[in-house]
Amino acid sequence: MAEGWLRHLAGDRFEVFSAGAKPTGYVHPLAIRVMAEAGVDISQHRSKSIDEFAGQPLDLLVTVCDHARESCPMYAGAKKQVHWGFDDPAHATGTEEEKLAVFRRVRDEIRQQIQNFLETGE
Repeated sequence: MAEGWLRHLAGDRFEVFSAGAKPTGYVHPLAIRVMAEAGVDISQHRSKSIDEFAGQPLDLLVTVCDHARESCPMYAGAKKQVHWGFDDPAHATGTEEEKLAVFRRVRDEIRQQIQNFLETGE
């Protein structure tokens, strides 16, 4: 969702990559659904491993869940690394509506964080 928001809100100001410490191999269907509700299409995104970017220089690496921060505490190719902590909505439990509520909340939190970043650079 973070990749989708940054691409949507920043346009071509950044070259954006998204990867995970333990990728599932697919983008969660509820993430696709709630992002579509907000007007952002991530249906063509794919789940990637951070290993896919090994050795690639990055200006900024942002981790978005505690597991990712623990799994890649230092990425050698990143000039700067920050952590924006969000709940992992894929771990939500309950009915589909309860899970959707978590995905929507996290979607909105990510959007707000990215808007703040675009305005302040932090």
